[in-house]
Amino acid sequence: MRRFFPYIVAGAATLAVTTPLYSGPDQVAFPTGYQAAFVNYLDVDRLDRKRVRKMYVNPEALAAAKAGEDLPDGTILIMEDHDAVLDGEMMKTDMDGRLIPMEAVGNIFVMEKNASWSTDNGNWDYAWYLADGTPRPEANFEGCFACHNNRADRDYNFTFSNYVTDQAR
Repeated sequence: MRRFFPYIVAGAATLAVTTPLYSGPDQVAFPTGYQAAFVNYLDVDRLDRKRVRKMYVNPEALAAAKAGEDLPDGTILIMEDHDAVLDGEMMKTDMDGRLIPMEAVGNIFVMEKNASWSTDNGNWDYAWYLADGTPRPEANFEGCFACHNNRADRDYNFTFSNYVTDQAR
């Protein structure tokens, strides 16, 4: 056994160097202070859910993103949920017909791109946080991967790649 030990160590070291790091929601940190530090690039009214979703991106990714290209390593996208203000069962709207969001944040969904991660969606991984920044207990991320996989042509995101393309016009 002693004569095989160096080979075992060498094999383990090679495997550690050549095997990609598999990420998980524990790898996607909550971006503390994102509301002030990130750019709110889009608000989406979800009439079916009586909810307003505020979309944020880190400023470094916004500056580096190029239309028609995959988003840069280090991109962090956030979707922040707010329930819509209701008047009875009716959703209240502003002068432009947009839903009025309640101030309270419901859920915070974070997706981050990291070149050292290997996932089914390029190098993206997902996390689900409560309003106080703690991870949502028993969150299931299979739906995130399945849904975002349908957007492979947009680097696995729904809104930001379109935003970058629209800004380039």
